[in-house]
Amino acid sequence: MIFIVSFLVVLMLVGAVAASIFRDLISAVIAAALVSLVAAILFYLLQAPDVAMAEAAIGAALTAAIFIIAIRRTKRYEE
Repeated sequence: MIFIVSFLVVLMLVGAVAASIFRDLISAVIAAALVSLVAAILFYLLQAPDVAMAEAAIGAALTAAIFIIAIRRTKRYEE
C-alpha cells in the first residue's frame, strides 16, 4: 500500500512540474487535471470516497473544461 501511495505522490509531483514547464497551455491544463485526478485516487485510497468524488468531478473535470474553453477563446501558446 505504501508503495502505491508513494508512486502516486511522485506522479503528482511530476505532473505539477510538467504543468509549470509546458509552453502549450492545453498541455499544461491536462497535466494539472492529471494532478487532480491522482489526488482523487489518493483520497479514495485514504478512505475518503466523498472527497475523492468531489475532487474528481470539480478538480479534474470541471476546472479543466473551464480552462480549455477559456484557452480556446484566447491564444493557445504562452509568449
